[in-house]
Amino acid sequence: MNTVTIGVLSDTHIPSRGKAIPDIVLEAFRGVDMIIHAGDLIKDYVIYELEEIAEVYAVAGNNDDFIMQSKLGMKKILDVSGVKIGITHGHIGYGGNALKNSINLFKDDSVNCVVFGHSHAPYNEEIEGVLFFNPGSPTDKRWQPYYSYGILKIEDKRVSGQIIYF
Repeated sequence: MNTVTIGVLSDTHIPSRGKAIPDIVLEAFRGVDMIIHAGDLIKDYVIYELEEIAEVYAVAGNNDDFIMQSKLGMKKILDVSGVKIGITHGHIGYGGNALKNSINLFKDDSVNCVVFGHSHAPYNEEIEGVLFFNPGSPTDKRWQPYYSYGILKIEDKRVSGQIIYF
């Protein structure tokens, strides 16, 4: 039984809030099968740096410019080993906050997991059979006590998430 490991991050805001992706995150992602970035990259070289480690799937956030938004889009659905993963930043949709926006954005898409960001607040909870996963931010913790990133694991068509704080 193969396990797929996915490194997850969001809200890097490079170079405005952080100069670079922290080494602790880059080291943790070495050996992952793919990386998901849930938006607010700001500069596209963030993707190029992550692509040195693994294939990257990213969406644009509200702070990404028009070119980045056009290139990446605002919503993606991946099929990874039979698990459907929705990706959004969390600022589009309706509901009033990133979680509710993400729930509403994917409600008709039969996904198993939704990766989102925007709030910079880690979240790892299942709602009505769907894992909603926000890795927080490795460069801009806002009101959180720690910086964070995430790891998703897919095994036997089931997905689980872990938030790593530093």
